[in-house]
Amino acid sequence: MTVPQAIVIGCSAGGLTALESLFAHLDPGLPQSIAVCCHTGSATVDLLCELLAKHAALPVEEARERSPMQGGVIHVAPSGYHLLVETNRRFALSVDQRVSFARPSIDVLFESAAEAWRDALIGVVLTGANSDGANGLLRVRQCGGIAIVQEPLDAESPAMPAAALERAGADYCLPLADIAPLLNRLCLP
Repeated sequence: MTVPQAIVIGCSAGGLTALESLFAHLDPGLPQSIAVCCHTGSATVDLLCELLAKHAALPVEEARERSPMQGGVIHVAPSGYHLLVETNRRFALSVDQRVSFARPSIDVLFESAAEAWRDALIGVVLTGANSDGANGLLRVRQCGGIAIVQEPLDAESPAMPAAALERAGADYCLPLADIAPLLNRLCLP
């Protein structure tokens, strides 16, 4: 099995609480690049980054145009832009049409990251109220990456994980409390 080099995470309704819990239990020595797309509805992600940083052992920052996906850093998609990962593993921002009524779109992030990282990527779909992320997670699996989905019955809003399971399936479907320990096991030697 290829050692994962990057993790992409998508969530919507209930996402802040889920991300705080997840990040609180990630190993502080995790060397993988992490990118997060969370539908917030706010004009900026400053507050989201600030709130997540209070719970995360890893640094949290807004993803910036042309900046590289750095290992050991949690990059958060900016409000109002699709976040893409280019094949050189740098971020690109786009104001293209909304996908699944969202910009940033989880599908856009996951699909581009799958092309950049191929089988060295882990895609994680958490709580949310729509189907964004389902097509992106399918692309992660088609490229040989690992798909993790929060157990829908455990999610504050089960629609997003249920749609991901229906469309893409999963290598792991777990309660939120079990996802960080799994990521630590998959990502650390």
